[in-house]
Amino acid sequence: MTARPDSAPDPLRVAVIGAGPAGLFTADALRRRDDLEARIDVFDRWPAPYGLVRDGVAPDHPSIKSVTRVFDAVLSDPRVRFLGNVRFGADLGRDDLLRFYDQVIYAVGAQADRRLGIPGEDLRGSHAATDFVRWYNGHPERADFAFDLSAGRAVVIGNGNVALDVARILVTDPAVLAATDIADHALAALQASRVREVVLVGRRGPAEARFTNVELKEMGRLEGVEPVVHGGPQLVAEAARAAGAAADDRRVARNLGILADFAARPPAGAPRRVVFRFLASPVEIQGRDGRAAGVRLEWNRLEPGPGGAPRAVGTGETETLEAGLVLRSVGYRGVPLPGLPFDERRGTVPNAAGRVLEEPGGAVRPREYVAGWIKRGPGGIIGTNKACGAETAAAMAADAAAGGRAAPVRDPAALEDFLAARCPYRVTFEDWRRIDAAETERGAREGRPRVKFVRVEEMLRVLED
Repeated sequence: MTARPDSAPDPLRVAVIGAGPAGLFTADALRRRDDLEARIDVFDRWPAPYGLVRDGVAPDHPSIKSVTRVFDAVLSDPRVRFLGNVRFGADLGRDDLLRFYDQVIYAVGAQADRRLGIPGEDLRGSHAATDFVRWYNGHPERADFAFDLSAGRAVVIGNGNVALDVARILVTDPAVLAATDIADHALAALQASRVREVVLVGRRGPAEARFTNVELKEMGRLEGVEPVVHGGPQLVAEAARAAGAAADDRRVARNLGILADFAARPPAGAPRRVVFRFLASPVEIQGRDGRAAGVRLEWNRLEPGPGGAPRAVGTGETETLEAGLVLRSVGYRGVPLPGLPFDERRGTVPNAAGRVLEEPGGAVRPREYVAGWIKRGPGGIIGTNKACGAETAAAMAADAAAGGRAAPVRDPAALEDFLAARCPYRVTFEDWRRIDAAETERGAREGRPRVKFVRVEEMLRVLED
């Protein structure tokens, strides 16, 4: 998009903290507004932009990553700058941002995983699924992690798409993964893996699972993998009868149909299996010599909960599944940001349509905004951030029209001097393109889309040449 000529000699100056989908969709919405002339600096703690698109989307789903073309258009706009390898709270703080920028957007996602709160959760071999996802995607924070894949069975606790992702990666033929951009260290570990069965555990029934249809159906198409529903066709049929009005939900109805198909398949003798285990809650991760060795499950039944939504109630009956790897995938949670209010109950920054509030339901904190999961809580797909960002951008434009430019320091040279002093190793979008080109060149030599650099120092070394 060609930059519009300045309609004002002093455009609105905006800082965005986070170069993932939430931050970039909000920047895109701002730059497209006809009622606003802005200059936007997008900061990220890592040299690579794109956030969860790079570090969260499974490597065998390359089509989802095509959204980076939209983000590249945003970061190529002369009104937008990418400033990577800059840590909010360390290299620059809230007071610094408010000194140089009229408005600040925090789009940092939900960086923590939710815990189960059961005995044995901290045994070796028990991990957050998010750590596993970052590990196989080559996130710098997880490059040195190791996952023990020597046992025959892994248990994944959760019934959402992230749970499906990690289960699928564990059972997919490594020869298939070798054609993707999966991290080299993860590929090597999966090639040596002895995991032959993954059990997906959900505390409620098939109708309440949060899988999307496409992701669930894909599990039945994996070469050499047999999908199994514990409880068989009867369990799915009973779930469909009990679902009632929920069965009118197209996603739920299709999921029940897909699971019914899985349950009706005769045993195929495939070398690997994914078992869907509904109506079970983990109550303990059992260990041996300090390592996870099994999961004790309590059987559940469904009863009407608040508002009629079904809730899982334990029956007191238990069983134990042997497992050498346990991955919990029960949701994400935001973490407090330095200098910002935080809603501990929701795990978000309190806000109204993206405007930061002093407390839930409290007064607006001027000039500060949120977008994405730190705004609304974890949920939705990548595209959900587009409408979320547009809402925040609309609030920003309205506030700018009412209050004008508010940064105390308006000299652009002062900002550049500050960044040079505090963030000397910042990575520009042009720098990222060089890193990107080096990764794709490494991949081309192996017939892969890219071979990622998984450490910051490796990325920065490219820029020294």
